[in-house]
Formats: sequence, C-alpha cells, structure tokens
Amino acid sequence: MPKISHRAENMPASPVRKLVPYALQAKQKGIKVYHLNIGQPDIETPQTALDAVKNIDLKVLEYALSEGNLDYRTALKDYYHSLGFTDLTTDNFIVTNGGSEALNFAISTLCDDGDEVIIPEPYYANYNGFTNAINVKVVAIPSTIDTGFALPPIEEFEKKITDKTRAILICNPGNPSGYLYTREELQKLAEIALKHDIVVISDEVYREYVYDGKHQVSMFDFPELAENCIIVDSESKRYSMCGARIGCMITRSKKIHDAAMLFAQARLSPVLLGQIAAAAAHHDDEAYIRKVREEYTHRRNVLVDLLNGIPG
Repeated sequence: MPKISHRAENMPASPVRKLVPYALQAKQKGIKVYHLNIGQPDIETPQTALDAVKNIDLKVLEYALSEGNLDYRTALKDYYHSLGFTDLTTDNFIVTNGGSEALNFAISTLCDDGDEVIIPEPYYANYNGFTNAINVKVVAIPSTIDTGFALPPIEEFEKKITDKTRAILICNPGNPSGYLYTREELQKLAEIALKHDIVVISDEVYREYVYDGKHQVSMFDFPELAENCIIVDSESKRYSMCGARIGCMITRSKKIHDAAMLFAQARLSPVLLGQIAAAAAHHDDEAYIRKVREEYTHRRNVLVDLLNGIPG
C-alpha cells in the first residue's frame, strides 16, 4: 500500500459536506430535501450570465491568462470603482477558481510551515482545511452571542500575536454568524496589523447582502493598510453562480501580488467560461442585487417571526 502524507491523514473532512451523502440517499428514495448544510443559493443566476455562456462565440476554449482575462478583470475593476476604490487597476486583481482558491493563494503567499493565522470564532469551517493543507496553525479567538458575535476585544488579539503570526483572517459580513463589523472595529484591526506588520485577510464575499439600511465597510477603506491587506471576493453568492468557480484575490501590495502570481501561474489558469459568465453578470446588476436582497430580507423576517412564535 502506498504511504499517505501526514498532511493528508490529518486533513479535516469538510463538516459542511458531511451531510451530502445522506441527502443524496434521501433524494434517491423520493424524499424532498431542503439543504441547510451548504451555501448554495436557490436564487436564479442572472440571465445575462447564462446567455453569455449559451451564446459563446469561440472556436477554441483556450487557457485563460493566469491572472485572469482582461475583460473580466476590467469588469472587476469597474465594480470596485463603483464602491469608491478608484485607485485600483486591473493589475490589483488575480482571478481565482472561486473564493476558496483566493484564500489558498493568500495563506500560501504569507505563511511558511508552522506559521499562525488568527481568526475570530465562529468561522467558516473550511478555513481549517485551507490552513491545515500547508501546516499553518489557526489561532481562534472566540466571539460570543452575548455581543452578537462582535469583534472580540483587541486585547485578546494582542495576547495571541507571536513571532509566528502572519495574518488576521476575518469574514465580513460574517459566515456563519452574519455579523457586520463596524468601522471602529475594523480600524482597531488595521492599527494592530500595522503595529505588528502582519496582514489582514478580509473575506468579503457576502458584501451585497446586508440589511436594515446598513452598509458594509471594507478593509480597503483603510488606505494605510496598502501593504498589509488582502481582499477575498467571489461571484458565487453575489450572483448565485457557485458552480462557475470564479473569485478573486485583490491587494494594493505589489510585493504580495507578485508572490501570489507564482501560485496562479503554477495552477495555469482560472475557468474561462466562468469568467465570461461573471463578466456578463456585472453589467447593469443593480436591479438583480436589489431584488435578491429583498428576497433574503423577506426570508429572514419569516424565519425570525416563526422562531419568536415558539414558546420559550
């Protein structure tokens, strides 16, 4: 029998997908299954994205550029300009096969064997997989329901930072808590990152889906972090196109960008068809985003009303 690496043997199974075989068995028996275990929206993908793929006019499905094709990176640049980050150019973006690969690139670029990444808990379970795969240690700092899962006291971060700490990883809005970090909380993270010369990796894939008139503050709102910030983004939840496997890693730091490009070149290229679909989805998407946000707001309100109706 061949020897399996210690990393493979110690790799945590995805708890998100643990229920998938049971769901498939139930479906085969004709049972209706409502998936609450995996982040696959049932919202329809924008028709513009589907049409772009259906009407593709290519004779060869060739390799995309390792950093992502210019048409799509231009769409991303324009999108970020609409958010107010007008200093960004297409050269700040590396297109990835989903937000997951962007996280892999970010962690692999910053961390060596045995290094540490601080993450407020609860956090997206696959962060464990991304770090474990390259023998990077997650240092969790628990947040509590008593504060609505707000950022733990910054003093707790100070206690956990060592000479092995390379980054603080946050998800904003938070998965799974739904918490939306305030500008004041993010300012504290920016200050501690600069103090210790570590990087803030901000997973912002749920940016559009905030509620009650609130607004997401991005780590890009802190220009002093130009050399100490990576944004992870994805089209999966924004446009309900998880299967397209399109995301991106964005940084103002040329040093980080150029290092991450080596990983991008090693995996050859991001998905061509996914980029075509995603670029099309970005055109005139305001009505789509507004409609989806309204639908999610309605679902949230229904759930809260039902929960509040349960005695005790």
